[in-house]
Formats: sequence, C-alpha cells, structure tokens
Amino acid sequence: MAIIYDISKLSQEIQDQITSSDKYTKWFSEFPSKLLSISNDAKTVKGEKYGVLTAILYLAPHKLSGQNICSMADIAGCSEPCLNVAGRGAMTSVQMSRIRKTLYMQQHWTLFVTKLQAEIHTFAYYCDARELTPAVRLNGTSDIRWENKIWDYMVYMAHWFGVRWYDYTKIANRIIPDPKIYDLTFSYSGVPQYRRFVDTAKAMGMRLAVVFRYQDKIPKVFEGRDVVDGDDSDLRFLEPSNVVSALYAKGKAVHDTSGFVIGEMA
Repeated sequence: MAIIYDISKLSQEIQDQITSSDKYTKWFSEFPSKLLSISNDAKTVKGEKYGVLTAILYLAPHKLSGQNICSMADIAGCSEPCLNVAGRGAMTSVQMSRIRKTLYMQQHWTLFVTKLQAEIHTFAYYCDARELTPAVRLNGTSDIRWENKIWDYMVYMAHWFGVRWYDYTKIANRIIPDPKIYDLTFSYSGVPQYRRFVDTAKAMGMRLAVVFRYQDKIPKVFEGRDVVDGDDSDLRFLEPSNVVSALYAKGKAVHDTSGFVIGEMA
C-alpha cells in the first residue's frame, strides 16, 4: 500500500505512527469514505428537539496537519483546551481520521469539495424526507473562511434546500455577504492580547460564545450582555445576535488557565 498524501509536514511522531501501523498506512493510502458527522455527539443531538438535524465537518485543528487552519488560536490561547481533544476527540483513531480529512482537503481540493457537496445534498434530502431542518457546520474544529471558498454553493443550498449554515469563529473581521445564509458566533477568550478582537466583534454586533469553567457559576450578564444557555443545543442561529451564549468547559478545557476559560480554579 502506498501512502497517497504528502505527510512530510506532519510532526515526526505522527508520521511514525502512520508508517509503523498497518491500519494507519492503509487509511492514508485511501481517500475518506465519509466527511460529515451527523448526530454523532451529545451537543448536536440536542437540536433535534427543535426539529433540526446537524451535520459537522471535523478537521485537524491549529497546526496538527502541518498547516495552520485556526489562524487566531495562538493569540486566543485556545490551542491547548481545544474541543478537538474533548470526548471522543481524545481517541487516536479520531485524531488520525481528522488529519486524513484535512490533508484530503488541502491536497485534493477538487475531489474533496465534490464529495463534501454530494454528502450535503444527500443530507438535505434525508432531512426533507423527515421534515427536519438541515443545519451544516463546516468548522467543527477549524476556523476556515468558507464564505471565500464555496459561497455560491452555500447560497444555493440555503435557498433551495433550506440549509442553515452556521459556525463559531475567532476571526473578528470575517465579512459575510448575507448573515441570513451563514450565521457566525464569535468565540470569546479572556486572554489579554485577544481583547481588541473581542471589542471588534462586539462593535460588529456579533453574538459571543463564552466558555465558563463551572456550569453552576455562569453569570446572568457578561460583557454587558444577557447570558443564554448555549449548552441547551448547538443551534446558535436560533439565538439573538446581541447575547452571550454560555458554554461550560469540557475535556482539557476544565483545567485551562490561559484565560480562554472564564472562572477561577477550585
């Protein structure tokens, strides 16, 4: 089996894992059979009570693939507590799957986007048959400006299939041609060097998603805005734009002290 991806930019540790394992050598000699995750995590499943089914694309965040796809991660201090290692994401096979999908996107873009669009079409038909609203989140563990890559397709799917596109972002200056097509929630961090980006997002009227350390210590008002329960579901586009959507820390984030997670350590 010949590896069909350029893995030279991966860390040496990851390269060694791939080449020394028959399982991973086989994985990286093939294209992924599936890109989207549907109803495969506790958070998005909660959206089904609102008649919404969510499909998420999980990639290898920050510099894990050898190319940074989370441009603000270092400034925001979120690379360590990233949700990529929360829950099932902490499993080696999950990490490898995300790396392969990311290399597929980076090195075989035409094939990648064709497959992605085919899966989204199938997903939209599936939802229509069950009278569910299809929601798609392409930055499950990345921060890519999809509006610069597949905007015409996003508009088409929104108008003809009712797809609700949404994401979280740490990039404050993303200009979305039509926020009704693609809803963005700004991901907050209390790291001092990130403050000016928070101020920019607030000035632009963006909804804020804030991670609090303890669920029972989430305030009613934060940054001068009313706080709503962001863990009730992942459907940020159902919330007003001028609120704080409160999330509580999970995985490694519980012990984060960078300033990304809000709240004193016990």
